[in-house]
Amino acid sequence: MASVFRRTQTDDEDVAGQSDPTIEVSAEMIAGIDNATDPLKQALTERESLVQLCLYALDRARSAGVVERLEEGLAGIGVSAIRPDGDLFDPAQHEAGGTVPTQDVTMDGVVAETEVAGFVDRGKLLRAPIVTVYKAQQP
Repeated sequence: MASVFRRTQTDDEDVAGQSDPTIEVSAEMIAGIDNATDPLKQALTERESLVQLCLYALDRARSAGVVERLEEGLAGIGVSAIRPDGDLFDPAQHEAGGTVPTQDVTMDGVVAETEVAGFVDRGKLLRAPIVTVYKAQQP
């Protein structure tokens, strides 16, 4: 026996002159709609491309206002900038771009500055930030 899903129109919905306001959809009909995931996949692929295009534009933007606006727009869809200044350097999360000497041994291995911001998309690392790391000098 085939499964049938029914939706009956309520009184406050417009029937539009239909004599039978019930909609029936069989499980076979639903199973036969294999294109239903294609628009979603396409939308996700297009989103990914647009995010990458925005990151490309950010890297080349000369205006602080443009950078700020692009970052705000990306944050609105779940893509956040990473600037780990002051955090302990983590090679799994950061890319070292260079070192800067320090006399303070407690600062050894701490991120001094973010050279290029990194980005995460809802927790997934898109690009690691490139950072400068403090390196303690030998006395």
